[in-house]
Amino acid sequence: MDASSLGRRLPAESIGIVGYGQSVYSKKTDRTLLSLFAEAAKGALHSAGLDKSSIDGLAVCSFDLPPDNAVTLAEQFGLSVSWAYFGTAGGAGPVASVINAIRAIEHGHASAVLCLAGDAYDIGGHYRMMDNFNRALRNYGTPNGFGGANGLFAIVQRKHMETYGTRPEELGRISVGQRASARLNDNALLRGPLTIEDYLDARVIADPIRLYDCVLPCAGAEAVLVAPLDRAEPGRGVRVLAGYEQHNHPPDEIAPLRGGWELFRDALYRDAGYGPSDIDFVQAYDDYPIMVAIQLEDLGFCAKGEVGKFLAENTFSFDGSFPLNTNGGQLSCGQAGAGGGMIGLVEAIRQLRGEAGPWQVEGARRGLVSGYGMVGYGHGLSTSSVILEGAK
Repeated sequence: MDASSLGRRLPAESIGIVGYGQSVYSKKTDRTLLSLFAEAAKGALHSAGLDKSSIDGLAVCSFDLPPDNAVTLAEQFGLSVSWAYFGTAGGAGPVASVINAIRAIEHGHASAVLCLAGDAYDIGGHYRMMDNFNRALRNYGTPNGFGGANGLFAIVQRKHMETYGTRPEELGRISVGQRASARLNDNALLRGPLTIEDYLDARVIADPIRLYDCVLPCAGAEAVLVAPLDRAEPGRGVRVLAGYEQHNHPPDEIAPLRGGWELFRDALYRDAGYGPSDIDFVQAYDDYPIMVAIQLEDLGFCAKGEVGKFLAENTFSFDGSFPLNTNGGQLSCGQAGAGGGMIGLVEAIRQLRGEAGPWQVEGARRGLVSGYGMVGYGHGLSTSSVILEGAK
């Protein structure tokens, strides 16, 4: 960054996403987290047509990175940055990092921000992380055998089923639809055929959650590059029309059936100038189908309690009636720790640039990406969403 550009303000609408990158996903790896970040970062720079010297801001979301952080990662990458951000919102953090990167550029604190998310986990590492995720879980959940995230979200699903009549065969349509898309994605770890019968016949993990309701912890990283849109090649920039984050909503409620999306939904669509019917695809944080269902309700794609009917009436592959997590999502690609909060963002950019290849959504112009995470005592604490549009 040229020192003369510090403090130079830009209108928010002139700032967007100009590049994206993704590492190879793997069930087990001997690679370092730094090497995964480097692979994703190189991909983002290559897709933007920029070089490393253009980066003067760095955002990173990772559970495994501490005691390092965004500043020490800048040192390891050989970057001098004027703005640094370390995400603390779990799977909602990567989307929030892009919102905050835009604000940083808008106010002249940086001119090009590399946003990274990822972890180098396997199943054992994931469970060790969850047992010590925060004091609430370490001091109360783990000693009482809370069963990890599976146990917590089994309570949410059971509550939703008993409150609204939602059925497993309706929720299973999410997993089945996403797997149909994943079968075309070489970077998805789970690509075998999956039918609704397979889903319903799978073993129970934490009643009523079954095997194909659960993500596979893995190693991987994602990256996006935020910068003024005039730095993108024509037709390859992605505009962020609106974005919000919300934390700890609803407060003081165990296993809630709603989240912070309901508070900012109207503002999100107002700022974007579009409503749910104008969205061509949705990339929703999919640690479990029940949380996808709650996001669809809270973001206005159906009324609260009516998601079962919505799921029964739609198909969710990239070429279905409601394209959802069009690369397969975490349920088929794997959950690379905090990278799970950015995999949908990277996929949305790929779709809007028309670069998804065999799983391209026809005529994709506009998409919504939603984040969720930071499991507390009985529920997730953090939510975020952006609406994106391909720039002319």
